[in-house]
Amino acid sequence: MHFQADGSGNGPGLEVTTKEGPEKPYRRLEQHSSGLPFGQLLDISQISGPVYINAQTLAAQVAFSLSDRLWTYSPGELDLDVAVKHWHSQGEKNIYGYQTAVEALQIRAGAASIALGYVFSKDFDLSKRHIPQSILASSSSLPYLRAALDQLSLLYSVASPFVAHIAAVDYQAGPLPGLVSDYVSALELANDIGLGVVSSCSTFETQHMSIFSTLLASIIPTIHIYDGVKVGRDTTRVIDVLDQAGLRNNYQAISNAIASTSSKVDSNDAKVTKLLTAFNEELGTDYDLFQYSGHITPEYVMVVFGTVEASLGSQIVQMLAREDKKVGLLVVRVYRPFVEEAFVKALPKSARILGVLGQVKDRHAVSDPAISSSLYGDVLSALTFSSDWLTSPEIVDCKYPREQVWSPIAMASAMQYITTKRLSIETQEAWSLANLQNIEAEDAQQFTFWNLDDSLFASVPLALSQALSKDSSSNVTFSNKYDNLVLQRTDIRRSKKSLDASYSISGADTIFVGDVSILKQVDVLGALKYGGSILLDSSGVKAEEIESKLPISFRKGIKDLSARLYVLDNTAMSQVGEDEAHKVYLSQIAFLRIAMPKLETTGLRKLAAVNGNEEIFEKLSEQLNQAGLRELEIPEDWGEVEPGTEVPSLPTDIYSSSFTPFDKSEAEPPTLLTDWTTIAKGLAFKEAYRAKTSLRPDLTMKTWTVTLREHRRLTPLTYDRNIMNLDFDLGDSDMEYNIGDSLGIHPRNDETEVRGFIKSYGLDPSAVVEVPSREDPTLIRSSTVYQALVDQIDIFGRPSRQFYESLAAYATDRDQQKALLAIDLPEYQRRAEVDTITYADLFLEYSSARPRFNELIHLVPALKRREYSIASCQKVQPNTVSLMIVTVLWQDPRGRDRFGLATRYLDALRPGDKVTVSLKPSVMKLPPKPTDPIIMAGLGTGLAPFRAFVQHRSWEMQQGIEIGPVILYYGARHKLDEYCYGEEWEAMQEAGVISMLSCAFSRDQKEKIYIQDRMKQTRQELEDAYLAKPGSFFLCGPTWPVPDVTAVLEETINIYELKKGRKKINPRRRIEELKDAGKYVLEVY
Repeated sequence: MHFQADGSGNGPGLEVTTKEGPEKPYRRLEQHSSGLPFGQLLDISQISGPVYINAQTLAAQVAFSLSDRLWTYSPGELDLDVAVKHWHSQGEKNIYGYQTAVEALQIRAGAASIALGYVFSKDFDLSKRHIPQSILASSSSLPYLRAALDQLSLLYSVASPFVAHIAAVDYQAGPLPGLVSDYVSALELANDIGLGVVSSCSTFETQHMSIFSTLLASIIPTIHIYDGVKVGRDTTRVIDVLDQAGLRNNYQAISNAIASTSSKVDSNDAKVTKLLTAFNEELGTDYDLFQYSGHITPEYVMVVFGTVEASLGSQIVQMLAREDKKVGLLVVRVYRPFVEEAFVKALPKSARILGVLGQVKDRHAVSDPAISSSLYGDVLSALTFSSDWLTSPEIVDCKYPREQVWSPIAMASAMQYITTKRLSIETQEAWSLANLQNIEAEDAQQFTFWNLDDSLFASVPLALSQALSKDSSSNVTFSNKYDNLVLQRTDIRRSKKSLDASYSISGADTIFVGDVSILKQVDVLGALKYGGSILLDSSGVKAEEIESKLPISFRKGIKDLSARLYVLDNTAMSQVGEDEAHKVYLSQIAFLRIAMPKLETTGLRKLAAVNGNEEIFEKLSEQLNQAGLRELEIPEDWGEVEPGTEVPSLPTDIYSSSFTPFDKSEAEPPTLLTDWTTIAKGLAFKEAYRAKTSLRPDLTMKTWTVTLREHRRLTPLTYDRNIMNLDFDLGDSDMEYNIGDSLGIHPRNDETEVRGFIKSYGLDPSAVVEVPSREDPTLIRSSTVYQALVDQIDIFGRPSRQFYESLAAYATDRDQQKALLAIDLPEYQRRAEVDTITYADLFLEYSSARPRFNELIHLVPALKRREYSIASCQKVQPNTVSLMIVTVLWQDPRGRDRFGLATRYLDALRPGDKVTVSLKPSVMKLPPKPTDPIIMAGLGTGLAPFRAFVQHRSWEMQQGIEIGPVILYYGARHKLDEYCYGEEWEAMQEAGVISMLSCAFSRDQKEKIYIQDRMKQTRQELEDAYLAKPGSFFLCGPTWPVPDVTAVLEETINIYELKKGRKKINPRRRIEELKDAGKYVLEVY
């Protein structure tokens, strides 16, 4: 990713080029930073009332005003901190009356340690303990902040309130590299270490949600997140912005209100609910934790999290609801704490199908059925424990990758997916395309500008938008993006009403094209409405040659759209000559005349005020009347294309990959392909080359190397399921694991299959390649092609649907390219789910699509670690870690044997083989007191963590420690074949460790018996251990038995409470309380 910054760290410096001479001076307007409103600096006193602003600046204003100290982590061009640095340099103060300290820090491992050190320093001024400490950062920085945030979370009871304002933006490499809106990093971090998470659903509520997040930080450390790719940087008019005095008054009033009503015994759910109530009362707002919009009695509801997802989705469902389509949208504004009771209350009871639009990391995760979004897990949990429905809604996991760009059509298609269940995302049936192209205010004018990023005319839309914003009766939005190659696209919208348009224009009234060459790179007409106008700068092209310079597709599109085409040749006018500023001014005047002819007189004055010279604008306007601007007559034959003429298909938009123009002077990065000489130098001179040797240098998390000690099959050889126990020797590693942890296995591809692929692809297995780590691009692994395919690249994984499209770009055979692009959703699903096609299969099938190897390693995802619950206790087996695993294998329709990557790898291991592993904490934790009862329900390999539990209780008993009841329910198909560790369980029962062992072998009798049946049969034992005593219930295994198991527990609670003489019983609420207390724990998949 290319980031550039000036020496001050303030991003691109403010450049206003002035010219002195016999006439009045004029200036060429340029952006100080793309992260500022219209690219210009604002004093903090200017942020008040109706103001043109962006979400990023509003979050910065709140952070600066409400914080004692502000740490910023802003890589290069993101300029997340350019505003706060400016305010700090001016000596601006916070609401407490002193200057906010601002520290800009580098993004690196342990990045937030300095913030942690400040908060817990012996010299910290304790009188400031109640004042928030804040961070401004991007989601790409969160992995580097994790360690410090984890430690802060553990010590939060003695810390200052802490809030991180996070722009959801990261750079993703690959076949289509660019900027992505990254929410998944924040959600996963919050889940792992217990942070609050609040999302701003639009620019209009960013200031409020920044304040609310800061208040929530008095309860738990909090992340406030907003879209950092588009909404965070787009300029728009916000009417009710609070100035610093307003911030102070409202913040203090709400703080006082919650201090007087909160109780120490309140749960976090109760505290956040009370906080939001006080917040609404003070500001006169109507925010909900979960905000519903759409049809009054919807049958289909989509649950979303994220700025664009919320604002655009809300507009779509409201439009559809007006057409009486029974759809709705439920926006998750506060993701953590996830108040399940409020979620269930907000969800209309008419809903039959619930789609969960959840972000996952990449396209590989989208196509992997084993991966679900974090949001899906929360929704599933909330409805599983709810008794508000006789029949719970069907829940559909609608995953999307970080690189998904949401448009009205894409969002409507996502909604349609849950209503028709299996239609492709491109399907537009039953939706009005015309309405979707213009879902904002009906009177909105829309303008799009295409320029080369180093063109003189790149500043034209900036000046026009600023001039239009001078009209107090209008609302203007300004949006800019670059493809980091040559193109810049700018969208301007203008309306009498407030605009919330978080997507690219698809129906522009007028489009400006700053260079004829752009027409060969992008289909600019794809964003033009029927009957719209095009203004093309044709400077340097002779009038008689213009038609020959226009691509066939462009000429035909002009005719098909009944569009008007204007050309501007500013070199033809004597007043302009070679003066660059005059050329820019002339383009502004010409656009104003074509797009808004009624506003030309007043518009000229406003443009002159922005640019600095009214006299020159008047002269140029007069000259434009005489020459330079003309409308081309569109011949009839433009709409005809001769048979056999190949019309190239061009993209209608660019993929945003930068916030600034590409610095073309930058040296090209070194090639990935290298040679043994380079490697030898690195090994010989490690310090000079900063090289190090490692078994798995591509992995950035903490790993250990363990050795297989025993590989033991637990099921008979004649049985169709191979469940195995693997014991690994920790050797002299320092690995220490806890009860309930999961062991991450970093698998390798089958070497025979890798050699076969290398041969078919024509690769040199011994060629040396430098492979950047997917998790840390600064880490380069040097290896052979063979090693890269064995250890790192998921070449035998299942490709995503988008991969077919990406691969088409490399196909040299036209028919194969068309075939790749023609694969629709049903065909893709057949290939993925039935034929189980792999990346390697595709390269064989479409043999003309052969990316170079250094491109292939970006196209194909990296191998992912697989995590398995540890089936041993280290106190019992100090130098061993055990796993219980079932192999995954099947045959595809062609009779080929297919295997799960990790289980095949593990099954092939033999004693003495070394394996790279890592650790991940789990929710499966033993209660703190050994005397507290534990009730465990394990299905199949879900038994693994309970073996560790029982071993630990056995160890405690041997130490003379009193232990409480241990109950184990085990479910499998046949006792003869799947009574895994059966002798161990019976020995533990005989020794008094297990107090009750109840097995359900579903297929050993005529009527199927499951663990929920065994639970009913032993209800009294369950009552005694779980309700009469402080017991904990654990369920591990597949998802399907959760509702039945929960129902048995609710029945047991009801019976138990009736025995106690209690009449008002709410078993579901009791289950929720147990869950919140960590006494009802699920680990299901």
